[in-house]
Order: sequence, then structure tokens, then C-alpha cells
Amino acid sequence: MSEAGVTDRTDLLGLDRPALVALCRDWGEKPFRGQQLMRWMHRRFESDFESMSDLARGFRETLQARARVSAPPVISDHLASDGTRKWLLDVGQGNAVETVFIPEVSRGTLCISTQAGCAVNCLFCSTGKQGFARNLGAGEIVGQLWLANRLLGARRAELAAAAAAAGGEDGAPDDHDRIITNVVFMGMGEPLLNYEATVTALRIMLDDHGYGLSRRRVTVSTSGVVPMIDRLRDDMPVALAVSLHAPNDALRDRLVPLNRKHPLAELMAACRRYLERAPRDFVTFEYVMLDGVNDGDEHADQLLELVRDVPCKFNLIPFNPFPEAGLLRSPPERIKAFAQRLSDAGIVTTVRRTRGDDIDAACGQLAGDIVDRTRLAQRGERRRVAIARA
Repeated sequence: MSEAGVTDRTDLLGLDRPALVALCRDWGEKPFRGQQLMRWMHRRFESDFESMSDLARGFRETLQARARVSAPPVISDHLASDGTRKWLLDVGQGNAVETVFIPEVSRGTLCISTQAGCAVNCLFCSTGKQGFARNLGAGEIVGQLWLANRLLGARRAELAAAAAAAGGEDGAPDDHDRIITNVVFMGMGEPLLNYEATVTALRIMLDDHGYGLSRRRVTVSTSGVVPMIDRLRDDMPVALAVSLHAPNDALRDRLVPLNRKHPLAELMAACRRYLERAPRDFVTFEYVMLDGVNDGDEHADQLLELVRDVPCKFNLIPFNPFPEAGLLRSPPERIKAFAQRLSDAGIVTTVRRTRGDDIDAACGQLAGDIVDRTRLAQRGERRRVAIARA
């Protein structure tokens, strides 16, 4: 089949269960075929319709002619010394995004991207330096999870296949059967500026006919898009992380330009509203530690005042330098003192252990390969120089 013929077929990866059921109905099939398709794709990670043995022959022929299961192609695959694995994925038209798997003793976390580039342009983030190309589709977002499961050889695929061979129906896997137990929307891009695709991907990840993940184990990180935080609260409340990075508006305006549109008072109010329906009883605030910029005792004290009525925990992130960042990581003793000041006030505070920095897979280092259509990169460089001179 020609390349045009392949791309004209419907990509099923980005369709949630109601959409799959509707598509099957449109093709003259019973609605339960949509659930079968979902299980084959997202529990067994199958892309070959001929291998979907419990589908009728005629339906498999229809799928072969009219549908496809296509995750973004892998450009490169890097394994760090600590076991972290990073994939560079081709999303077309000269753009590539990065996905990172972080293995730990008790869990495996996949960090996924939602945009090719990012329009928020935070000062300390490598992705923002590149500018913005486009939003990813739901299939490209959930395709990162699908692909990682295949490439990691997830044990639950073996269990599902064994259950099917025995004539049983595979249920949602238990956490101990998974390699990927947690998903964080913390890769390239601002998830809440690609809202519809992000929520569709969440539906697929949480669906018991899909990945069956708990809302507590899926985290959306945002730089503070207040109206969309409220929408997520109503539509699909999962764990929430907020990229805070500054305790006052003057500093956050410089570090996170979105703050000029949604200042801290609005953001804290949105966090309080979100907790009314959140699966966890706290918001995680992420805070990159920048030497001499946001790491003083006075900054810690301002943070305590800022979050005094927002149940939360802090995740302090040692800054991961990248070329031309113009910023330095806070010294270990300063990070320790900052964390202690928050902890002494009763705030649960952790310091993120740097993972995958030898393959540029650490927090803030994801860059991909983006064709910027916004000139954000040039504007960000001028802003960096201005701050450095201030």
C-alpha cells in the first residue's frame, strides 16, 4: 500500500472507548467490538489486526483496509547509566519529541510530551528555548505509552496473552504486573494548552478496557493555566503538579511568563478549587532551584506565606544545566537548607534525585527537534540577556 494509502486510514490509538464503539457501529459492527479493539491495543499492545484472533474475519479485513495503529516512529533510543531510558520520536514535518522512562524499585514512571516545543517559554527550560511547532494529537500522546510498553517488554502483555490463550478475558492489570506504573505529563509542552488531546489521552489511560491506571498514578503538570485547571477539575481530575518556581509575582513574571496572565493569587485559588475533586488531598508544587535567583531563606519564607491555605507538598528540583541557559544550580547545602526551612514549617518537602542527566533526560533538559513557528526562542534569548544584566 502506498504511503498516502496508509495515512488515509483511521489511526485508532487516539480514540477513546466511546469513539471506538461509534466507529465500529458506523462500520456495521456490534458496539462490543470497540471494547475488544481497545483491549487488543492498550492491554496487549497489538498493532497487527490479523493477530486479533477473537475478531471476526470480515471485521479484521475492514480494519486492514480502513484503520491503523501507529505510534510515532523512534529516531533514537538512549539508555542512561542509572537505567533511565529516553526515546526521540518523529512527529513529522521536521519535529521530534522526547519520552523518558524512569525505573525505580517500587515503580516505573513514564514522562510523556504533549506538544512539539512549548509556547510558555520558561527561562530555565530547554524545551522553551526551541519555541513551539504544534500540539500533539491524542494518538501521538497515548502512543508514547503504547510504544514504551512494547519496547520495555511489559510483563502484563505476556499475562494478557496467556489469559487469552486460556480462553479467559484479561482484566485490568495489577500494579505489580506492570513495568510502567505511573504516567506524568511532564515532558515537552504545556498539557493544558493542548487540552482536548490531553483529556482524550487521559480517558484512554484511565479506562479499565485500556491501561486501567489509577487517577492517583497519573499526574498532569502545568505552569499555571488557570481556566484549564478548572476544566480539568470538572472533566478528568487526576493528580496535579504545578510548576511554581518563584514565591512572588515579580520573580515569577521573569521565570514563568505565563504568570503575567495568571498571577499567583489566581493560581493558588485554582489549586484550592481543584482539591475539591482531586484524587489526592494535596497539590505538588515543583520548584527548580536556581543559584542566587530563587533559593534564599527569604524566598522560602515567602513560599510558606503563599501556600499557607493550600494543602501541598514541595518537590525541589536541582537545576539541570543545558547550553546557553545562563543559570546555575543551587549548591547542595543551599538546597538542603531551603528544604529544611519548608519542612520545619510542616510542609512535606522532597528533593528530586537527578535521573538520566548523562543522556540529557533530566528535568528541564528535554529538547527534541522543533521547527519553531513562533520565534519564541529568539524572544527568550533576549529576555535571558536582559535578566542576566539586571
